[in-house]
Amino acid sequence: MGEQPLFSLKAHVFQIDPDTKRNWIPASKHAVTVSFFYDAGRSVYRIISVGGTKAIINSTITPNMTFTKTSQKFGQWADSRANTVYGLGFATEQQLQQFSDQFKEFKESARLVRDKSQEKFELLSPGLNISSPQLSQVLCEDRQSPPLLGVNGSSEDKLFRSKSADMEKSTEKEQMRKMLSEGSICERNPEAELFSLRDSNAKLVAALHEANSSIDQWKKQLAEYQEETVRLREQVAELEAQSGVSASSEELTQTVAEMEALIRAKDEEISILRGKKPDIIQLEKEREEACQRMQDLEVKNSELEKRVRLAEGVLASSQDARSRAESAMQKVIETLDVKIYDLSDLRQNLAKLLDK
Repeated sequence: MGEQPLFSLKAHVFQIDPDTKRNWIPASKHAVTVSFFYDAGRSVYRIISVGGTKAIINSTITPNMTFTKTSQKFGQWADSRANTVYGLGFATEQQLQQFSDQFKEFKESARLVRDKSQEKFELLSPGLNISSPQLSQVLCEDRQSPPLLGVNGSSEDKLFRSKSADMEKSTEKEQMRKMLSEGSICERNPEAELFSLRDSNAKLVAALHEANSSIDQWKKQLAEYQEETVRLREQVAELEAQSGVSASSEELTQTVAEMEALIRAKDEEISILRGKKPDIIQLEKEREEACQRMQDLEVKNSELEKRVRLAEGVLASSQDARSRAESAMQKVIETLDVKIYDLSDLRQNLAKLLDK
């Protein structure tokens, strides 16, 4: 049996930079479909997203994974098997909440699958008398359909789940400590939004350049049409001046009518070109707003970097103070050792004097 799609949403996909562990790298230029799948053959849940001809997300959901909402429309999770951190940017808060709820549900289903696998492993032990056809039937039934989330269970099952939950919490804490040490948690959301603003700014600048080039082209065509109109009018004036010598009145009237029709057609083309002029003021306003937001994010990013450097300085000063305290303690211990040695020599001398 193949994989069954369970839930899908559109989102912008990011991956953490494997070198710096601080910046987001966009995995897709546009919003792509991100889906939850259930692999009945291996009894696993996966998150899959395909961009073009390649898979940009192929993450197997495990019970120790955690999906974290870092802003109103952005969330992330770490995949230790893929050795990366995935980030998703949604269009609305509702979509982010739906994805988070589905992630929790399928994570719980993955935990139930693991618990059942543990129970089947215990059933395979020599101490239990279960016929192989029954065991094969149980394994087959569990592989065919996704497990249902239950509420009640036996005391042994609850004890096993509580131990598993403790192990998951400890694993999550270790992952969080590791991410904090690499300095990737506090700057993820600003970096992703900064990248999005830079992308929008680049698109606005490109559109502005294209509009300016189109305006220059239209101005050039307008000037050519105006020159041609002036030339045609001059021809009409020359024909009117020469009407008594070189042409009959009928021919002159027909020529003047053709020239006037051509002039009207050129005037209509000029008015159409003027109507196609884009709203440059609106584009400039959007570009200024994007630049302002990008500057605000850069200021926020610099403040976060200052706070990190301040924390590192406090940590370094604490370590220096500790080393100085240890050094002073060592000197005190050495002084005490010397005094104890001198005291022992004094006692030996007193004993010798008393013996004499």
